[in-house]
Amino acid sequence: MKQVTISTPFITLIALDYGAIIQKLLVKDKDGNTINVVVGKEFPSDYPFDTKALGASVGRYAGRISNGGFVLDRETYPLYEQKGIHLHGGKKGFHKRDWKIEEVHQGREPFVKLSYLSKHLEEGYPGNLKTTVTYKLVNNSLHIRYEASTDRTTVVNLTNHSYFRIDEKSKVDGYGLQLNSSKMVETLADKLPTGKVVSVSETPFDFLQEKEIGSVRLDTPFVLNSNSQFAAKVASKNSGISLTVQTNQPALVVYTPPEFPAICFETQNYPDAPNHKHFPSSVLRPGELYENISEFTFDLI
Repeated sequence: MKQVTISTPFITLIALDYGAIIQKLLVKDKDGNTINVVVGKEFPSDYPFDTKALGASVGRYAGRISNGGFVLDRETYPLYEQKGIHLHGGKKGFHKRDWKIEEVHQGREPFVKLSYLSKHLEEGYPGNLKTTVTYKLVNNSLHIRYEASTDRTTVVNLTNHSYFRIDEKSKVDGYGLQLNSSKMVETLADKLPTGKVVSVSETPFDFLQEKEIGSVRLDTPFVLNSNSQFAAKVASKNSGISLTVQTNQPALVVYTPPEFPAICFETQNYPDAPNHKHFPSSVLRPGELYENISEFTFDLI
């Protein structure tokens, strides 16, 4: 297992080839102290035993797929499932695979580029899928770019699964959260979509104006408005750190795990899009390029 470190004067990233994982992301708080703003394992050798996809690159389809698979071009592709749910790419998704470090650049805007070839019918998905992720640091921002191409028609939905923890408190309830989202994908108790897109108005999930997370527990696919440059903003008065998320994706799954204080911002397509024709398409055909471009910018408030 290999480890790569890149830095600017404002931010340091430590990544692993296993799972293309972000192990650490170091920034300074309001007092000038260095803080790791992602939850991770101390030792790379611990990650094969991780069950939370900490900091990992998730695929071939991030999130949930129902019905034990999907139909594509009139052919059925069965997928691994548990209790009717296929989650984060299957039994051994991209986050449990060995990626290849393709390039490391240590200049003014340092980056590391990793790649993974998912072979035809791996975890049930059609097509040989060539995937790359580039982690690039630009001043106080982390830029994440996923790209993928295929030799036969398939479905793709990639994301990074970092759990952000922007202070050292035991809860995220005090974080101020703002989401550029007027609607969310309605889900059942098992978090599978019903197919409906509903308003956040008059629900606990209305974060159009910044407010504290409080007692709201989130595992929610938010539909992003297209009229603004940001997807999400979160800030801690305790550390003075704020994080702004931008993305070219149509949705943002926001997740606050019950086990530890953190918040995920999974920039991606709608969950279960292969089984809902009116959702944005997740289909990738030969000759096309899949791109998930997201930025995570850290400032002091």
